[in-house]
Amino acid sequence: MDGTFQIEAQNLVWRCEQETVVIRPWGLDGVRIQATLANEFMEVPHALSIEPIPAYATKIEVTENGAALQNGKIMVEMGKDGRLCYFHARTGELLAAEPEAHFTRPPARRWRPAGGGAYRLEVAFLPFENERFYGMGQHQHGRLDNKGCVIGLEQRNTEVSIPFLVSNRGYGFLWNNPAIGQAELGFNQTRWVAEATRQMDYYLVVGDSPAELLERYAEVTGHAPMLPEWAAGFWQCKLRYRTQDELLAVAREYQRRGLPLAVIVADYFHWTMMGEWKFDPACWPDPAAMVKELDDMGVRLMVSVWPAVNIYSENYQKMHSLGYLARSEQGSQVHMFLYDTFPGRDAPLTFYDATHPGARRFIWERVRENYYKHGIKVWWLDADEPELIPFDHSLVHYHLGPALEVGCIYPLLHQQ
Repeated sequence: MDGTFQIEAQNLVWRCEQETVVIRPWGLDGVRIQATLANEFMEVPHALSIEPIPAYATKIEVTENGAALQNGKIMVEMGKDGRLCYFHARTGELLAAEPEAHFTRPPARRWRPAGGGAYRLEVAFLPFENERFYGMGQHQHGRLDNKGCVIGLEQRNTEVSIPFLVSNRGYGFLWNNPAIGQAELGFNQTRWVAEATRQMDYYLVVGDSPAELLERYAEVTGHAPMLPEWAAGFWQCKLRYRTQDELLAVAREYQRRGLPLAVIVADYFHWTMMGEWKFDPACWPDPAAMVKELDDMGVRLMVSVWPAVNIYSENYQKMHSLGYLARSEQGSQVHMFLYDTFPGRDAPLTFYDATHPGARRFIWERVRENYYKHGIKVWWLDADEPELIPFDHSLVHYHLGPALEVGCIYPLLHQQ
């Protein structure tokens, strides 16, 4: 069924039945594509949080057969049937495209109800012979080229989802959606899947080199700050230093031997209990003195900060009553059993809700009081996937919504 086009400011809008698609020029040589079946788009946390360089479409045209929008090197063409195709505006080369509609195939943008007003969304693109895909974060499949891989869009221990890829065809693609899902980079189809979402959102940019594509990506997602000079030094870490005396003895031996040492790490279980975010005074009696001695040696102390909260910790009841904990959709308020500072037995743990602004402030107040005021300013934010057991996002609900819809954003908000 054919839809209708409108030009709204610098955006090209297509509407057909319940679906609305908006094509926006985004930064230099890029476009942001959003679609929804709802009356309006929702504002949810995402990667395109940096205000882009002002982008002005160099061309918007609507004809009998469709419409086109150009922003620098990228040209987007959309048929009246809603099919999207992406070209290099200067060479005319087709870079990526949705498959043509056909009654024997699912649509390129497939919305299926997932309950609660959300949809399971599948977005398909045509495959190209010899196309290679690079990027996508940190994964254990051992391949440089992701072509042929199915990659989970979820944060897991050792698996870091950064759903941005660079194609050797000359474009970069960011799946700008915090939902749990997967990227299927197959030989017969490329497909992006969100298990539960209320809208489609992705960014596609054209460049003449991988370096240029990464530069454009950084412009719309944010540049990493330069590491301070000391961070390029040697870091000493083990599993684990059990006491203040043990850690200081190692640092002193480095100094005695004249070996350079930049950072030493106090890993997990230095605390009284998970969810209290403070040193155990029985093992770490004077953190301020420890930090001062290390500073005098030119060594910085890093401490491990976990988002887990032991249900027996001093903060659990208050955090629970204030709604600062991730809640369970079903069953008990426990997301993992892991041995804590209790000897010989596992402890029931929950995770704080990093999507809740109040919860983030609550955590920082304790970190500031118990670490920062001692001079500690280097953090290891560990286990912030978070490490659910069983690993099933459908069981967890956050302040922003069900984990299936927003779970991938947890580490970013925890860092904030």
